[in-house]
Amino acid sequence: MDATGGWDAQDIPDQSGRSVLITGANSGIGLAAATELARCGATVTLACRSIGKAESALAGIRSEHPEAQVELLELNLSDLSSVRDAAAEFADTHSGLDLLINNAGVMGLPHTTTVDGFEAQFATNHLGHFALTGLLLGQILAKSHSRVVTVSSLVHRVGRIDLADLQRVRRYGPWSAYAQSKLANLLFTYELQRKLMTSGADAISVAAHPGFARTNLQAAGSKRHGAGFSTAVFDFGGRLVGQSPAAGALPTLRAATAPGVAGGDFFGPDGFAEQQGPPVRVRSTQRSHNESVARRLWEISEDLTGVSYREVLDS
Repeated sequence: MDATGGWDAQDIPDQSGRSVLITGANSGIGLAAATELARCGATVTLACRSIGKAESALAGIRSEHPEAQVELLELNLSDLSSVRDAAAEFADTHSGLDLLINNAGVMGLPHTTTVDGFEAQFATNHLGHFALTGLLLGQILAKSHSRVVTVSSLVHRVGRIDLADLQRVRRYGPWSAYAQSKLANLLFTYELQRKLMTSGADAISVAAHPGFARTNLQAAGSKRHGAGFSTAVFDFGGRLVGQSPAAGALPTLRAATAPGVAGGDFFGPDGFAEQQGPPVRVRSTQRSHNESVARRLWEISEDLTGVSYREVLDS
């Protein structure tokens, strides 16, 4: 764990001239991060599934910061055709991307398959972001010292990657599937960093987790699953130890903006069990650093999404 603490939103450097895209930025930590980056001068694209909710979020940001430069982009990470359309639209209207924050996610869903036939949590949390990052990689590498920040979770610690059954066809549990997807986020982060280093790019890939933040994400899956007990646990836990979305966004914001961040860094709260507190460098599990699993997951992800990074990285 990093020994330094106390970092907060007032430490964000001037972001004028930076182009930022944040997935799932209409609520929770995504909206909190978008608000702070817009406040600091960045041009922020809110990439969201619901344009109606995104419009409300945009209006809220502009009411707080009338000079904010904020845009909307329709993006459904559970639908690869939507991911392709969104990436193409962004590339058509922007000359590059300084910062991609892979923030959106779903949690604790009953077994559901996407339009592409994938398990919904793995598809949304991992495959959608894998595809989006690959499709925007040319835009990212067009900017000097760009960053990709992928938001994982404390739950990655109990995650297991089953390479033979990533879609959880044989055995499905809402929370084990979620934990797998959050572990996949970290395996992706570290493998992307290795590939960026090998290619000689000056872009970096880093990760963050919010600790226990009071957002609607925790309870949404439980409610959809009809799990009243789980909903009650999350509600009680949020009141007891949960931090605000603004506080939960700080590890993401430090990873995204702070000087001295290195590729492969992982940021989270410095409090008890990393549930709350100012953002510091933290450690992820040994499983998240398994390079052979990361390479195989990458290959499978390329096959499933049809998105290859090789041409851009080799150019």
